[in-house]
Amino acid sequence: MSERIASEVISRRRALSFLGLAALALGVPATVLRVSDAEAQQPTPEARGQTGAPTAVAQTGEPTTVGQTAGMERRQARRAGRRERRAGRRERRQERRTGRRERRQERRSPGAT
Repeated sequence: MSERIASEVISRRRALSFLGLAALALGVPATVLRVSDAEAQQPTPEARGQTGAPTAVAQTGEPTTVGQTAGMERRQARRAGRRERRAGRRERRQERRTGRRERRQERRSPGAT
């Protein structure tokens, strides 16, 4: 019986931590939900890299545009490579399917020997 009562009793430390969490929970939404009057600034075309003017030469020897780093160029090259590989796989898959379809029709046609 005493074990049951001991497990249901809450210590002072735990009760104070619950009260602290409750106070924190009541105070945080007021500060988080406060609306700001500030508006977002629109970036200028130079900052976005849309001028297209060559300004530097990357390690590849090709000129880069404003705002485009060597890392961005590498990423774009990797993406282009992936697109080419996917297109090649797509073509090969289509050729396989066409070949299978033609062979199947040859087997099923009545004039085939």
